[in-house]
Formats: sequence, C-alpha cells, structure tokens
Amino acid sequence: MSHFIENQKWRYATKKFDAAKKISAADLETLKEAIQLSTSSYGLQLYRVFIIENPEVRAKLQPVSWGQSQIVDASHLLVFANIVDVQENHIDEYVQNIATTRGLSVDDLKGYSDFMKSKIVPLPVDQKAVWTSKQTYLALANLMNAAAELKIDVTPMEGFEPEKYNEILGFNALGLNASLVAAVGYRHEEDATQHYAKVRKPKQELFTTI
Repeated sequence: MSHFIENQKWRYATKKFDAAKKISAADLETLKEAIQLSTSSYGLQLYRVFIIENPEVRAKLQPVSWGQSQIVDASHLLVFANIVDVQENHIDEYVQNIATTRGLSVDDLKGYSDFMKSKIVPLPVDQKAVWTSKQTYLALANLMNAAAELKIDVTPMEGFEPEKYNEILGFNALGLNASLVAAVGYRHEEDATQHYAKVRKPKQELFTTI
C-alpha cells in the first residue's frame, strides 16, 4: 500500500487538539510551501492565507466559530481568504510574475493576459467570489495531504460566520472574504474520534465507469 493511502487512512477531522503541542518552524514552512505549490485555475492563486497565532485574536474568533475548541487549542489556525472582486490588476500582477520567473517580457504574454481578462473581469462580482472561494479548497487539499505525511492533524472547518471573520480580521478593507478555516496541530490523546472506523461509501457506489 502506498504511503499516500496509508496517510489518508490515518488522518481524520480532529475534534480535540493537544494545546501543549506546537508545530515546529520547519514543519510549518513545509506546510506553507505545500499551499504555495497548490494548483489553481489559470495559476492565479486568487486568495491569501492568514496564519493566526495570536491567542487574543483566536479567542475573538471562537464564539463566531460555533464555539469550537479547535479554534483556540490547535497549534495554528489558518484562514483562507479569497479575493472577492477580481480586477485587471490581479491578472497584471500574475503576468508580471510569469515574466520575471520565466525570463520573458510582459509583451510576450499579452495574448494570454487579454484572454484571462476577457473571461474573468466582466463576470458579476458574486460569480467571481464563488469561483475564487473554490480555489481555496484546492489549496486546502495540498495542506491536508502534506500535513498527513508529517503526521500533523488538520481539521477543515466551514462552521464559522464569514462576515464576523471579515470584520475581526479586517478582510473587508482588503477586498477579501473568509472562505474556510483549517485548524492545524496534534490530536489529543483524549480525542475519542481518532479511534472511530473511517466511514466512506463503497467504491461500487461511489464510482461509475462509462
């Protein structure tokens, strides 16, 4: 059996973290790099990731996260925030990054740049916000897979009030929206959930070959 499958069987949505155990600086950098390397539509990465370490800020976030203990007990709290209204400048920044990284001129990329702008910028803001929020889930997947390899627990969380997060973390002024939250750390030995059998649909029900 591959290590990847073994890791997937090991991981679960941790309900109780050991607040005394912290992720090392080296492991945190590995997790950040895994997120950085995530796939995204066009490669645009239209989101930012906020690593919340400040205990006072996390205490403010807990009540607007359904009171869940993971918010304050996990080693680190990651908030994925999508760009709400994608504009030409976001695409220009990406094209400049391509040019710099690959030793090209921006003019060489004008056709690709214009194509992206024509497909993205005219969309209604609500459609753009939905699309960019979906990109954060791709980044979350990389985080979870990398963490499982390091035997670090990750609990992805949608049980929170985005508007309150936006207010507390100042996202509105940045044109961002809290899309999802990931509590990262180490399972507590008292977390009974780790001993539960993993429940998934059988393959014959889940997959259809056409």
